[in-house]
Amino acid sequence: MASQKIRVRFAPSPTGPLHMGGVRTALFNYLFAKKHGGDFILRIEDTDSNRYVAGAEEYIIEALNWCGITFDEGVGIGGEHAPYRQSERKDIYVKYAQQLIDSGNAYYAFDSAEELDALRKEKEAKGEAFIYNFATRSSLKNSLSLSKEEVEKLKSERNDWVIRFKIPENETIKMHDIIREEVVVNSSTLDDKVLWKKADELPTYHLANIVDDHLMEISHVIRGEEWLPSLPLHVLLYRAFGWQNSMPQFAHLSLLLKPDGKGKLSKRDGDKMGFPVFPLQWKSPEGEFSRGYREDGYFPEAFVNLLALLGWNPGTEQEKFSIEELVQLFDLKRVIKSGARFNPDKAKWFNQQYLKEKSNADLAHLYLPILAEKNVKTTTEYVEKVCGMIKERATFVCDFWNLSSYFFVAPNAYDEKVVQKYWKPETPAMLQNLTAQLKSVSPFEKEKTEHAVHEWIAASGLKMGEVMNTFRLCLVGASMGPSVFDIVEMLGVNEAVKRIETAIEAIK
Repeated sequence: MASQKIRVRFAPSPTGPLHMGGVRTALFNYLFAKKHGGDFILRIEDTDSNRYVAGAEEYIIEALNWCGITFDEGVGIGGEHAPYRQSERKDIYVKYAQQLIDSGNAYYAFDSAEELDALRKEKEAKGEAFIYNFATRSSLKNSLSLSKEEVEKLKSERNDWVIRFKIPENETIKMHDIIREEVVVNSSTLDDKVLWKKADELPTYHLANIVDDHLMEISHVIRGEEWLPSLPLHVLLYRAFGWQNSMPQFAHLSLLLKPDGKGKLSKRDGDKMGFPVFPLQWKSPEGEFSRGYREDGYFPEAFVNLLALLGWNPGTEQEKFSIEELVQLFDLKRVIKSGARFNPDKAKWFNQQYLKEKSNADLAHLYLPILAEKNVKTTTEYVEKVCGMIKERATFVCDFWNLSSYFFVAPNAYDEKVVQKYWKPETPAMLQNLTAQLKSVSPFEKEKTEHAVHEWIAASGLKMGEVMNTFRLCLVGASMGPSVFDIVEMLGVNEAVKRIETAIEAIK
């Protein structure tokens, strides 16, 4: 195993939008592969035709691309193990299902859904659970209890038969998980899982998963803990095929938990508390919309960074990592066994950190379409300067308008609390004197303006707070924004004077 090339796969089912927990699984696979110079494969497990949702596969690929989680082989790219969509590999699974029949590790079962449902209800009435296994299989309708002639007759007459795996009786199965270490299960607690269905001539997840992982030479299976109960069956399947020496190593990731830590994070939690649980916005075939991190204004690198620290820690106090740093530091042994609690406020914090580090040019590029929607005509250079002044106060680019509209449009309302606190009968006269000071400054630059206004305040015996707060109120309409003199320099003397005069008229 030491000399085997690292090959991992992310194998989602196209049954709906990709949950952020699924993105984290893809990310951990990607980081592990890149850390060890290995391959990362995208396989689409679409054998459950009843749960297939149109558009889900495209959504999965677009979401991974947005996150920068690129794959080396898979759907849309190809590779030497193609095809990578399980519905296109139907013929492969028939051969392996038959191999298990021939080796005595599987059998044909002809029990109808109605018959099995009746058996379950019968057991439930007695307070017991029905399990299709060594204790019951000999009394049920299958190739272990029927003659060869009866089996052949039922196979030709009916279309609802299945192939089940024959779980051994009372065997202690010892397994190793990289994160959870030794896992021990007794085979008597397991049921004879269905591996292949005649009705649609498709395998179930269990058979397709094992066969594909073997044929695609997967070295490590890194998946969510919801698959941990399937591990004994999968280990037994590897053994039944005689593949135990090339069986991949397993690592089962803990769940993403609600913000209060009580239960698995779901879309309902996001709807209730006002945050997305999907990477991209999703519109269901029925027309229902679900929010996405991309559409909510998150940068992909912030989203990836927050996911990386949900259930994994680097062993240091550092929280902000580039994807390259994550690749270098990632280690499955530092993945926690317990659930990882999601904190929506921390998600916003990550985005804020990445926003502050963006260049003014990059932010202006993102802000200009918003300004165009507001019918604001301006220059890129001006917008870049505005972005530089406000980005420390923003969490998302969509916050920019509320933080900076006054740079583009004069206020049409004035904060009543500020008016009540600072606007006095003598304020209009004071502001008229201030406009005279502004007009006298040449050239009209921040430092010169600030010096002239401060000198005038001192010489007039005025209070700095009253002048500056009413000055800001006239320019902005509220107590917000960067330095008043930064704002004044950006607006220019004519616009600044005009806004002061408008405020004097409006606030009487």
